[in-house]
Amino acid sequence: MWHDMFVMGIPVLEKVLRTVLVYSLILILFRVAGKRDLASLSTFDFVVIFLLSNVVQNAVIGNDDSLLGGVVGAVTLIALNAAINRWVATSDRASRLLEGTATTVIEDGRVLSKTLRRLALRPSALEHAVRIQNGDDLSEVQTARLEPNGQLVITLKPSEQNASKGDIAELHARLDALDAALASVTPQRRKS
Repeated sequence: MWHDMFVMGIPVLEKVLRTVLVYSLILILFRVAGKRDLASLSTFDFVVIFLLSNVVQNAVIGNDDSLLGGVVGAVTLIALNAAINRWVATSDRASRLLEGTATTVIEDGRVLSKTLRRLALRPSALEHAVRIQNGDDLSEVQTARLEPNGQLVITLKPSEQNASKGDIAELHARLDALDAALASVTPQRRKS
C-alpha cells in the first residue's frame, strides 16, 4: 500500500515535462479559441472544460497513479501558472502574446459586423452590455471594445453619458449664483 502511494511509476523529470507540455497546449488552445469564450462560459463550454480535463489527464500522469506523482503534477501546474501570471504582469510583450489585445466592436454607434463574426459574438451580447453600462441603444455608443479577458467595455457618446456628481455640483453652484444675482436685482427693481 505505501509503496503504491509514494513510488512514482515514471521519473520526476518526465512528470514535470508532461505537465508543462499539456499546460502549454491548453494555453494555446484557449488563446486560439478567442476572448469571448473566456468571458461568459455557457453550459456547452463547461462540458468541454470537464471533458478536456479528462482527456488530458492521462497525458499528464502517464503510467503513474501514485500520490507523490499527483503532488509533483499539482506543484508543477501551480508553479508554472504563477510564473506565467508574473511574466504577463511584468511584460507587455508576454501580455500581448498570451492574452491578446483589445478589439473594437463598435465605432461611433456602428457595429463592426465582420469583427463580430470573427469573434463569434452575437449582437444581442453587445446590446446587453450596453444596457448594463447605462446605455439604451447601440447608437449611443462611441466605442465598444472586447478586452483580452472577454469583458466588453462600452464608452457612451458624451451627449448620452449620465451626469456625474461633479456635473451636478457644478449645476448647483451655477444655480446658486443665478439665485444670488436675481436676489440682488429684485430688491433694486422694487425701489424703482
